[in-house]
Parts: sequence; structure tokens; C-alpha cells
Amino acid sequence: MSKKQLVNWLETNRTTYEELALRIWNRPEVAYTEAFASKLQSETLEAAGFRITSGIGGVPTAFVAEYGSGGPVLGILGEYDALPGLSQKVSAVREPITPGGPGHGCGHNLLGTAGVEAVTALKQSLDEEGLSGTIRYYGCPAEEVLSGKTFMARAGAFDDLDAALTWHPGNSNAAWSIRTSALTSVEFFFKGRAAHAGVVPHLGRSALDAVELTNVGANYLREHVPDGSRIHYTITNGGEAPNIVPDEASVWYYLRGVNRKHVDELLERLIKIAQGGALMTETSVTWEIKAGAYDLNINESLNQLLVKQQDDAGELSFSAEDQELATALATTLDPDLLQAAKKRHQEWGKTDELLPTGFYENRSTSQTTGGGSSDVGDVSWITPVGQITTTCAPLGVQVHTWQATAAFGSPIGLKGMHHAAKLLALAAYELLTDGGEALNKARTEFLNSTQGKPYIPAIPQDVHAPVLI
Repeated sequence: MSKKQLVNWLETNRTTYEELALRIWNRPEVAYTEAFASKLQSETLEAAGFRITSGIGGVPTAFVAEYGSGGPVLGILGEYDALPGLSQKVSAVREPITPGGPGHGCGHNLLGTAGVEAVTALKQSLDEEGLSGTIRYYGCPAEEVLSGKTFMARAGAFDDLDAALTWHPGNSNAAWSIRTSALTSVEFFFKGRAAHAGVVPHLGRSALDAVELTNVGANYLREHVPDGSRIHYTITNGGEAPNIVPDEASVWYYLRGVNRKHVDELLERLIKIAQGGALMTETSVTWEIKAGAYDLNINESLNQLLVKQQDDAGELSFSAEDQELATALATTLDPDLLQAAKKRHQEWGKTDELLPTGFYENRSTSQTTGGGSSDVGDVSWITPVGQITTTCAPLGVQVHTWQATAAFGSPIGLKGMHHAAKLLALAAYELLTDGGEALNKARTEFLNSTQGKPYIPAIPQDVHAPVLI
């Protein structure tokens, strides 16, 4: 089965996977509740002949689908969780399907389905050519809370991989060459003493005061952290009523930094601040690490291997109807945001077309760190990971918005997904058939970037994934 035959198989069967992606888009499920999507994908792959292992890392909605035997062992990473509050019809007008409900504003209905499509196509190659090798699809939940893959990684799910490939829906076709930030998610719980706030306030010890003093301290800390650090928080419990001194209160923090070491050091300092808040208010404090993700370790060798496949995959194309929807969605964007996106494309030597069809050279380097985080970072410190984006939404549309939900449920998103499936399948096919050349190159780059340091999970062993289904 040549590359041309692989592409032909993908074209012939594309409708099956478009329908699968839309079924998940129509049933959005937030982190750790992805029962429908996880079951749909695992049953689809099991019917295709894959061996299924469920409950990876103690997460009911995490699974691995495997086919083949021997080496190399290649993984394709998938996701399928949605975001709260982003329910939206395929429309350029804000029209939630379910007011306040979740929606696929990050395109994970596409992300995971492209992986299912790619590994199923690769199975045909293994069967027809008798190739040696093992292919796996990783069904990864809860990326939006940055912990699904970390629990899977802690359980050793990625340890024997020779390489992993993944992608993300975006508004351009490019190698992912920007490092994500390392992150720790931590919640602080303060306990004090309740009292009537009007009659005997002196008898109370306010847990909410401790939360607020902690936040004040964290805000002063911002001046004294390394470049690239981020500190975000939200009060998760502020008490019951103004006339009751709160005996319990809590605050949830996201800490980001350019690497794991910076975030770990930032956490140590924040814990001291929280302990100081407790000391000043005569309350007590405990904390819980909810997630701990690594920064993304870029592997340009695998990134460029993915980009190279465009020659065999064929160019992505969009219809007049797609262009019409893209134009309508663009009119809903902040004009400055849209103009900035167009300018960036022009700087990269490309036109400002709303739906880019060709790949462009991403001028960012692996030394550049973006503000976001992803648990793909953990996998990238265990094995070489290649990652790309493809055009699934119009230029200027940002993920985590209702406009993105609309695009990711439209033919625009489905076409970008199918293009990504081709690139993933073709790159994996080359890794299986080129005699180890591409894998050796990726492994050498990986060893140089990690400098032999072992992956150590950032989530403590006593922290377990939430079971919400």
C-alpha cells in the first residue's frame, strides 16, 4: 500500500469520520465526563480490529487502541473534551444550542477523530504490506484542565513509544514550533472560625480574609518572577453570606512558566504566601495539586516530517460556501484582532486569505514560549513528539470562543480535520517504512533537548484523577 493508496483510502472513507466528528460535536462533554466520545471512538477502533485498553491512569474515559506487533512503536494522540459555556450552532450569529451549555470551542471533536482516521488507514498498510510495527491511538481526556495525559503519563502509557504525532485545529497550516508553558494547577483551602459578623466579629477567624491576603501577596509576587511567568486565580469558595464570618474559603491558581523548574519554584513561593495569609488571620491552610503539565519540548525533525507530507496529501481547498461562512464569522471579530492576524500572515510571506490553504513557514522558534499550556508537553519529555496545525477556522478566530465552536462543527473544520488525518497517516507511514532514518533523527534531537533527564511526573502520587461518570 503506497502513500498514494493510503491517501486514496482516506478519501474513500472520509465521510465515515466526518460523521463521527459531528456526532462528538453534537454531544459536547467537558473534562472527565467524555463517556460518549470515548466509547464511540474506542468501539469504532475495536470494530476495525484494534486491541482496546481502557481506564488508563485510573481515568475511566482514557483508553489506548493498539494494532500490529514489534517495532517501531508509534502513537497518535487524540483528545475529545469540550469547554463549558461555548455551546453554539454553525452560525455567524451568537446562537447557543443549549444556553450556558458546553461546546467544542477548541476543536477536540476534530482533533481526536483525525487520529482515529489516521490509525485506521495505517492499519490497512500494515495488513497489506506485512509491515513490522505497532500503531496506537491514545484517547486522551481532560486536556482542557491540563491533566488527562499527565495521569496517563504517570501510569507509564507513553514509556515505550519510539515517537508520537499529533495536531491541533487552528486557522492556518503550520508546524507547531512554539513552546507551550509549563503549568501547575493548585487549589488552597483555608479553615477558620465562624461568627456573627455584626454581633461578635472578634470571635471569628475569617478564611475569606486569608484567601484575599493570599491573593494580595500573589499580586505583589508578580513583580519578582522570571519572564514568561503567569499567575491566574479564581475564588472557588468565598463564604455563604455577608453577616457570617466564613470558616471555610478556597482559591484556585494556575501558575505558568517557561519550564517545569520555574513553575515548581513559583509554587514554593506561592505556598509560603498562602501560609502567611493563614498566619495573619489565625486560620489554617491546606492545598491540592490538581494538574502539573510540562512545557512542550519541540521536535523540529518530526514537525518537518509532517509538513513534508503535504506533497503527497494534496492541497487543502475550500468551497464558496466555506468562504462565505468564513467572511461572516470574520465580521464578528474585533477588527484589531483580525488585522493583527492578517499582518502576521503577511510577515510570514503569505496572503491574508481568511482560509489559508498552503503551509507557511512558522518564523517562531522552539525557544519562543506562548502563554498557553497543554498536557502534550508531558508526552514530549518522554518521547519525541511532532505536532502541526491545520486550517479549521477563519483567520483571526481564536480557540475557546463561540466562533471557533461554529467553525469546528462546519465543513471548514471537517476539511481541515481530514487534511490533518492525511498528514498524520503519511508521516507515520514514512516512520514505519524508511528504515529508521527519520526516527533516528528525531531521537537524536530528543536526546539533545532533554540532555538525558528522566521525566518525573509533576502530579504527586497521592493525587488521583476525578471520577465524574
